[in-house]
Amino acid sequence: MTSVDRPLRKETIMLSRRRALQAGAAATVMGLAACDRGGETPGAGGGQEQHEFADAATGQLATMGFNPSDEVGQSRADHAAAQLPDLQVSMDTANFDSQKFTAQAAAGQVPDLIQLDRSLVATFAANGLIMPLDQGFEVHGVDPATQYYEAALGDVTQAGAAYAVPQFFQPSALLINVRTAEAAGIAPEDFDTSVPDALLKVAEKGTSMEGSAPTALGLDGDIPGSAEMWLQVFGGGSIGEDGAPTLDSSENVDALTWMKELMDLQGGYAEVTSLKNAMDVFGEQNQYVSDQVVAQSWAQWYLNVLTDFADGVDLHAVPILGLDGAPIGFAGGSAFAVPAGAANPDGALAWALAATSTEAWLEAGKARAATVAEGSGINTGLFTGSPEADQQVREQYVEESGDADFDQSISVYYDVLSAPRSTGPSPVGEQVKQALLDAVTAALNGEKEPAQALGDAQESAQREFDSAS
Repeated sequence: MTSVDRPLRKETIMLSRRRALQAGAAATVMGLAACDRGGETPGAGGGQEQHEFADAATGQLATMGFNPSDEVGQSRADHAAAQLPDLQVSMDTANFDSQKFTAQAAAGQVPDLIQLDRSLVATFAANGLIMPLDQGFEVHGVDPATQYYEAALGDVTQAGAAYAVPQFFQPSALLINVRTAEAAGIAPEDFDTSVPDALLKVAEKGTSMEGSAPTALGLDGDIPGSAEMWLQVFGGGSIGEDGAPTLDSSENVDALTWMKELMDLQGGYAEVTSLKNAMDVFGEQNQYVSDQVVAQSWAQWYLNVLTDFADGVDLHAVPILGLDGAPIGFAGGSAFAVPAGAANPDGALAWALAATSTEAWLEAGKARAATVAEGSGINTGLFTGSPEADQQVREQYVEESGDADFDQSISVYYDVLSAPRSTGPSPVGEQVKQALLDAVTAALNGEKEPAQALGDAQESAQREFDSAS
């Protein structure tokens, strides 16, 4: 398991802190852009002259944020190098730092290519810090509408233009601990998110308590980390089609009310958080081995973690469903973007497209399969930003493992790719995300009623959006 496939442990457990830092960085981006343009907030592209991309890829290329530290990253970097022999690449392999990048932009010393979270793309685009790529896609013969998942492409689109090259789309599902479920008299199919009231009863039935503290959670919905996904289960969401915040919709109020009820029946937000923080999430005594959960919401990457403990876990995956009964393949992910002012934008886009091509992902799939075979492990597949690549990697390299639990779970994660969803783009996406986090936390802690919490969040996020428009 590597950083390419999953977030770092610290990032996973301290998600709220990371998002707070990202929101601050996004605010820095907007303030910096306004200062650079005499206090005027720019629109998409910042009014800058657009670069005319060519298919040439020569000279020096400096990247930031991409780290080919495992077989998936290295094989893709090797593929790009073989396709672009006249390009000399130097990499800053540290995780992307928004504040560092905006400081570089202010100084006019940006790298040629950055890897960043897709949630930042629209903000950077709206402030003229990265280049629109549509003309470059055309030069390279790439049709983004067919190459990438619609949800992933939507994340990197601002004012009708694509500003980044998507990579990775790892959807979420419920991973059921069959052993603890059976002990509680629960079947995996009882975890039906399309019937939230019944799901609360299932979660309560599966929860074990000692006094006021839970010892095993009936359902951990990864809240507040996955709050956006639950908003969408209820038919809501934090960002509208025009990029404006929609935090206080009735659907969102219903969703947050349900999230609060889920936490309360398992001991409350503080007690649930305390138990989760004590879990050995990546270790030999993880919550599935030690029976501390009946069901949890996890993105696909965590299935890779559990392959190391296959003999000690009994799994069954269940798709996330909306109230209409339709599956929701919710995922975030990263992307490559070309900074405005890059010295070698042609080489940057050529490299990004080569490293995310179907051929590159097939090389990565081959390398992953070889690594798994050497360790006698289970190949859970690769979940890229491209439906064609996902299909071909699955067909060529993901074989039945002989472990029925994992084979069933792998299939569910692939199946939900037919219904990809994401938060969607907004020029104030990180501020909206932070407002949602604050609202959910306040409601779960009992500081505010869900409607008030979301109303206050909407007011705050709308101010940010209005000032960015």
